[in-house]
Amino acid sequence: MNKKIFLKRTLEILPGGLSWGIIVSLIFLSIKYPVASAVIIITFDFYWIIRTLYLTTLLVMAHHRLFRQRNEDWLKHCLVLPEEKGFSILYQLVIFPVYNEGLEVLRPSLAALSLSHYPKDKIIVVMAFEERNFRAHANALILEKEFSQIFGAYLSTFHPDGLANETRTKGANATWSAKAAKKFLDSRQIAYEHVIVSCFDADTCVDPKYFGCLGYHFLTSDKPHQASYQPMPVYNNNIWQAPSFARLIEISSSFCQLIESMRLEKFVTFSSHSMSFKTLVEVDYWPTNMISDDSVIYWKGYLYYNGDYRVVPLYVTVSMDIAYSNNIWKTIIVQYKQKRRWAWGVENFPFVVNGFINNKNISLFNKLRRSFHLLESHVTWAVWAFILVLIGYLPILFGGAFFSQSSIAYNLPRITGLLLRFTLLTSLIWIFLSWTILPPRPKGISWIKNVLLVLEWIFVPFVILIVGSAPAIDAQSRLMLAKYMEFNSTLKGNRML
Repeated sequence: MNKKIFLKRTLEILPGGLSWGIIVSLIFLSIKYPVASAVIIITFDFYWIIRTLYLTTLLVMAHHRLFRQRNEDWLKHCLVLPEEKGFSILYQLVIFPVYNEGLEVLRPSLAALSLSHYPKDKIIVVMAFEERNFRAHANALILEKEFSQIFGAYLSTFHPDGLANETRTKGANATWSAKAAKKFLDSRQIAYEHVIVSCFDADTCVDPKYFGCLGYHFLTSDKPHQASYQPMPVYNNNIWQAPSFARLIEISSSFCQLIESMRLEKFVTFSSHSMSFKTLVEVDYWPTNMISDDSVIYWKGYLYYNGDYRVVPLYVTVSMDIAYSNNIWKTIIVQYKQKRRWAWGVENFPFVVNGFINNKNISLFNKLRRSFHLLESHVTWAVWAFILVLIGYLPILFGGAFFSQSSIAYNLPRITGLLLRFTLLTSLIWIFLSWTILPPRPKGISWIKNVLLVLEWIFVPFVILIVGSAPAIDAQSRLMLAKYMEFNSTLKGNRML
């Protein structure tokens, strides 16, 4: 085994090795040394209380920013900028990578885009189809007839299957379409630095103010080409039709992104995002052989600019579908697979650390700091639910008569109970905030649904157990064993996305 392969495998094994090491060690201690295990678990419980309070505070702050800025007239702000800022020559390139989505998914996305307040003649749309989808050409023609005259330019691309150095990923399709867009820009003599590219999931419906907000932040940012721009994702497209289990998970996912937007030192692009087209070309586009292309593109920028690259949060929403199926068990499987795919972002760790080793211009402090943040976030994701929900009770179960008579045995369940009560208190805050981001209840949906939106939060412990740590430890175990995942489309709202 040569050095490169050895390093790659070592970095792939490390996250899962740490996660499993923590879980197995705590189980072993609970059986053999229950007092030591109980001390560790109590310490973790207190840490989690502090962490939950901290994250909830960040959520409230981010939510305040979102609502404070929702009435901003971003296009007006752009129009009053000095002429030299270049708003009049700023183009918005929008790429929708399409896998197996039907017209019932693609039409609403394009319809939402057509309602944008941004000048339509400065919007270039690329519908990026997969050639292997037998419906691709027919759907492309239908959409071209309906929407091509609305925007400044409208392109349909068809990504060939089986190209060298590619796997079947969204990034491969997005890169193919971006290169086609590059040829179009060259033919129109449009400079890359005057183009912002947004890569949206096929079900993404943008807020009408999004591109105004994006353009304003791009034109007023320091080093605008050395930044990605991240809107706030919400899963509102079909939220009133989705079952409680799926709805609760996706609301929590939206809140997690709001929280991350307040931690800029850890903030990384996720799902639908935007960036300078000039930068996209310079960093050689999205990866064509990695599943987590939406986050890897940030790290490519970070490495290319020697650490001088950031993510600018945009407190404007983009709405997507909730993933669910036609019964609860299938919905659980769909959600689990989706979260496992998100957790496959652990593949970023070997990519980033290897990039740090080969880059001599990033300070050692920043390399260590960012590597630790990346590793810690994935390990925490993989272990926290197991510790709180399952392992926390093992010392009592295996401690025996001696342990059961100790003071720590008396306090352990009470501290765990305190944690659960504190979680319920913070859940009340989350419930209130979730109500404020809901779209209006459609006609035909019973008012009882409003009651269910509150009562469903009692399923939080069940949700934590199913899609808390399990998908993450699954993904990390696959990476450890070199059982590399393939990109699997997600069933959203009974539609393949």
